[in-house]
Amino acid sequence: MVITVFGESWPRAVTFPREWVIPLRFWISDFMDWLINDLDFGLFTFKEMTRSVSWLLEWPLTLADNLLVNGFSFSTDPSASAVLPPLPWIAVISVLVILGLWIRDWKLALLVGACMLYLVVFGRWESAMVTLSSILIAVPLGIGIGLLIGIQAYRSARFGRVIEPLLDLMQTVPVFAYLVPVLFLFGFGPVAAMIATMIYATPPMVRITMLSLSQVPAESIESGQMSGCTKRQLLWKVLIPSAAPGLMVGVNQVIMLSLNMVIIASMIGAGGLGFDVLSSLKRLAIGSGLEAGIAITLLAIALDRLSQAFAQRSRGAPREEGSWFSRHTYLSIALGIVFISWAVSFFLPAIRSYPEAWTLTTSGFWEDLVRWINVNYFDQLEAFKTFLLLNFMIPVKRFLLATPWVVVVGFVALLGYQLGGWRLALLTALLALFVAFTGGWKDAMVTVYLCGVSVVIAALIGIPIGIWSGRNESVHRVVQVCIDTLQTLPSFVYLIPVVMLFRVGDFAAMLAIVAYAVAPAIRYTDHGIRQVPAHLVEAATSVGCTRGQILRKVQLPVALPEIMLGINQTIMMALSMLVITALVGTRELGQEVYIALTKADTGRGIVAGVSVAFIAIIADRLIRAWVARRRAIMGLPGA
Repeated sequence: MVITVFGESWPRAVTFPREWVIPLRFWISDFMDWLINDLDFGLFTFKEMTRSVSWLLEWPLTLADNLLVNGFSFSTDPSASAVLPPLPWIAVISVLVILGLWIRDWKLALLVGACMLYLVVFGRWESAMVTLSSILIAVPLGIGIGLLIGIQAYRSARFGRVIEPLLDLMQTVPVFAYLVPVLFLFGFGPVAAMIATMIYATPPMVRITMLSLSQVPAESIESGQMSGCTKRQLLWKVLIPSAAPGLMVGVNQVIMLSLNMVIIASMIGAGGLGFDVLSSLKRLAIGSGLEAGIAITLLAIALDRLSQAFAQRSRGAPREEGSWFSRHTYLSIALGIVFISWAVSFFLPAIRSYPEAWTLTTSGFWEDLVRWINVNYFDQLEAFKTFLLLNFMIPVKRFLLATPWVVVVGFVALLGYQLGGWRLALLTALLALFVAFTGGWKDAMVTVYLCGVSVVIAALIGIPIGIWSGRNESVHRVVQVCIDTLQTLPSFVYLIPVVMLFRVGDFAAMLAIVAYAVAPAIRYTDHGIRQVPAHLVEAATSVGCTRGQILRKVQLPVALPEIMLGINQTIMMALSMLVITALVGTRELGQEVYIALTKADTGRGIVAGVSVAFIAIIADRLIRAWVARRRAIMGLPGA
């Protein structure tokens, strides 16, 4: 295809010229090599400095690992047997159950206990404790670093403006893209995996800290100033306590994102449940992978519920009076159970580690189910796959690959101008041009195709379910449980069944992306329908509108901005899942990031990852601008 203008052909307007490509990936790789091999501060090199950080972080991680997994040997010989065994499984479960009882009530205690018992009964305890030991160190560090950066951004508007785009990049760049630099800087192993987890999980804490501090009532600040508080006292005695409920939301996010990272972190040396899922994916063992994935989900649910309940308790927990035991009854009971079970574990091995003969597994059932589906419904599944590929996916892919790059850049710039003025137009154009000038245009179009197709299908599934859920309370309760499970189930788990049913390729990747990204479309649609003002529905009912007319003419138009925010989140999740689907044979920017990880090519991974992030930012800014305009037209809050 050649564009002709005034009788002259312009092939460069269609296919981006190779001679225009900036070799940014090679510059980044050379810079990383210089950092690692040549940068010398005199007393120490840059590599020695980063490895010293790894050495320091290894101490608390080893302590947590010994406490929960390996036990304490008190010997420099790594092969020496443990003198003091790790905490028995009964002790850990009992402590968490008592914690749930102390924070809230027996219902929370029962939920936490059931989640932890699953780990024991299904033989995932040791892997779960490896994961938990990493979480116990990564989460406090991530919270502390995020809190300090957020405080500084709150105090300095200039610093806040500087880190805002960095936070956008950190939350949209695929995790694989910065695994390679972390690997180079901190080595291979659990510490490097923990650092990657902290990088991934810290940005939400920074944002929520900034937001929570900015929402502290001015009266509270003035009261602190009038009572003579210094700047530091005002921060720690007024601002932080007032913002505590919001900050606990950030703590919860750090916990959930850290657990979401465990599988990816296993690629650079982390063990535990993430390694179990990854090894199951390589063997296409759906049963084992599903059990390990559910174990991560249940561990996430237990920690999530405990952190949320603690946030609510910390707001109004009364100060108790009396003796030490009466003030710390739950702590005393927990310590007593720990010491007793620890002592008994020396004589009863079943107390120390759950006997393997008592474990259960459902892996055979799931593998037999997939085999039965393949045997009995192979032709139907293949026909469905072929129909969607030939009539929808391939035409969209060909259209995007054939569209001139100049047209695409001009289109996003024009759309940005229409929705947000020249600043948004300039931003979207520059981000699109970055992708073109760094040599990733063709891969970017395949990324847009696969993401776009998946988002359309996710919307066609999610919006009707969200509408149904928003208008029916019984359905709402069931749907909420389902989407909570979908959003906590690790992304890798979705790959195993689709590959076993449809093999590798774009179609399998699309199904995995849809399953992973459909939850926001449902959740936001449900929320949007429920947020429609009651007086509007009552007015429509009073003039004789039917239930269908109320939906079409009142609820959907008013809820549309909220629904579009759900589509925006669906796009973000689809792009994050694209890098994972590179494992099943897709050929787009996600595959570039994954190849860079396998070849330890820092520049290639960072450039491809930033390109994915820029696609996400373009979509995010355009949709948010449209939502703001729509809300302003309708007179809704948040315009």
